Amino acid sequence: MNPNERFPISLGEAIFTLRAIRRFKNEPIDNEIIKDILLSATQAPSGGNSQPWHFLVIKDKKQKQEFAELYHQAWWAKRADQGIYKPEDIAENNKTTLSAMKLSDEIATAPAIILVCATAQGSGHMGSVIPAVQNLLLTARSLGIGGTITTLHPSVEGQVKSMFNMPENVQIVYCVPIGYPKGNFGPVQRKPLAEVTSLGVWGEPL
Repeated sequence: MNPNERFPISLGEAIFTLRAIRRFKNEPIDNEIIKDILLSATQAPSGGNSQPWHFLVIKDKKQKQEFAELYHQAWWAKRADQGIYKPEDIAENNKTTLSAMKLSDEIATAPAIILVCATAQGSGHMGSVIPAVQNLLLTARSLGIGGTITTLHPSVEGQVKSMFNMPENVQIVYCVPIGYPKGNFGPVQRKPLAEVTSLGVWGEPL
C-alpha cells in the first residue's frame, strides 16, 4: 500500500472535514479498501504496544439486518437510561440525537459495519483501542468514506457476541457503520480553542 496513492487528500484536510456521517449511499465498499482502512487503524499507539484490538466487519445483508434489530434495542435502551422513551421526548432542535435515532432505524443500510473490540475486559484495554478508531475514521475520510462512532448497551452485548461467535472475554468498544456519504463532509463546529486550553495552571490563557 502506497499512502501517497491510496490516500489522496492531506492529513489536515481529513482532520478539519471529518464529521459524523450517518446516511449512506447504496454503494458497496471493496474489501481491499476496508483492509486499507483497518491496516491504518492498527498503526495507532496502544498502552505498552499491547495492540488489544480486533475488528469484526459485517457486510452480509442478512447479518446486518439481524444486528440492526439489536442495535435498535440498544439505542433505545441507552435513551431510556436518560429518561427518553419515545421520539416525542426528543427536542426538535436536537438535530444530533434525531439523526442518531434515524440511524438506529437504518443502520442495516450501511455498506459495512465494523465492531471495534478489545480482546480483554477493562478500561485499560478499552483506552488502548480508542486511538485506532480515530485512525480508522481519518483514513476512511481520505478515501471518501464516512462513518460515525456509536456504542451498544450492556443489555444486548451478550446477544451480539453470540450472533458473531465472539469470545466471552471480548469487549465491544464501538460500533462504526461506514459508507459513501449522502451529503457532505465538514467543516465541523467545535468550541474555540481558548475555551478548552490553559497554560501552566487551569484557566491561564495559552
